[in-house]
Amino acid sequence: MYWNTLATGALIAQYVSAQNMLRFACSQLTIERADPLVNPGQNPSPHSHQIIGGNSFNLTMEPGTFDPAAKSTCTSCTYSEDFSNYWTASLYFKSPENGTFQRVPQYANGGLQQDGGMTVYYMPYSAKNNKMTAFKPGFRMLAGDPFTTKNNRVSICHRCLGNGEGFAPCDAKDTGELPNKYCPKGIRATVIFPSCWDGVNLDSPDHKSHVAYSNAGGLGSTSCPSTHPVAIPQVMYEVMWDTGRYKNDAYYGTNKQPFVYSFGDAKGYGQHGDYLFGWKGDALQKAMDALPSGKCANANCSVLKIQSAADSMKCKKAQQVVEDVGKDGAWIKQLPGGVAVRN
Repeated sequence: MYWNTLATGALIAQYVSAQNMLRFACSQLTIERADPLVNPGQNPSPHSHQIIGGNSFNLTMEPGTFDPAAKSTCTSCTYSEDFSNYWTASLYFKSPENGTFQRVPQYANGGLQQDGGMTVYYMPYSAKNNKMTAFKPGFRMLAGDPFTTKNNRVSICHRCLGNGEGFAPCDAKDTGELPNKYCPKGIRATVIFPSCWDGVNLDSPDHKSHVAYSNAGGLGSTSCPSTHPVAIPQVMYEVMWDTGRYKNDAYYGTNKQPFVYSFGDAKGYGQHGDYLFGWKGDALQKAMDALPSGKCANANCSVLKIQSAADSMKCKKAQQVVEDVGKDGAWIKQLPGGVAVRN
């Protein structure tokens, strides 16, 4: 979570710790047009993603047979037993002057150290008495819909930092769309995954039907629907986009802002997240079982192995789909793959 002052930071840190959740940083692993969940084996996939986690990430990752924990040699995440892969769309600034694009860099969330990447949460919101079932090997899921034109602020949202913060993720001060005002300290994009499972299927054709939200979406309540009775950790991503560098009043206004996601969405409703489980052995279950005792909180979980920020930042993977995605502030003439911009 983000804060402006030490006082606010202490309050938020106290709130997060009190929830006995995992909250940790994952640095950038790679950025490329690859998506083994929605477009397995496709080289390249339709749009680029920014990917974190285990370095065994590849174009296919066959369901039921591919084990990231066995095949990875490093992870870009804080917990060294977490070889899962997490990915979201990249964000670009489209120049109003000449129509070229610059990839917006990510920065570390408050109190964490990372090289790009994002913050990952595992929360017990849908579990009574914090009892929950950790994901099984082969589990995967998708949150959000890149093709939607509907506002789903309760689970996919954006916060304008430095210009009217809220508190809880996706609260009333956040917007489903990309903010149409200048955000001095950047934009925080949040993706909240379902917290209930059918207890049978590790995946489904749409990568969504085997899981469900415990309410209308967003952060869970203390019960799951009868169709999906098993409480699972509620995964959440926070991506900190360094949009404060694009300061020009002419860029912003009613139905007007200069950013576009890599899949062409200049509105922002279509932001989405992919999750592919890859924790080693029963490490995640141990962490979930330890939450009620307070032995696990944020990035300090005594039952898990923690690596240094420097080691997590060393874990990188070369592009498998080699192309210019806008490296280190370079300008590109079109979105990767020639994706068209839509408002």
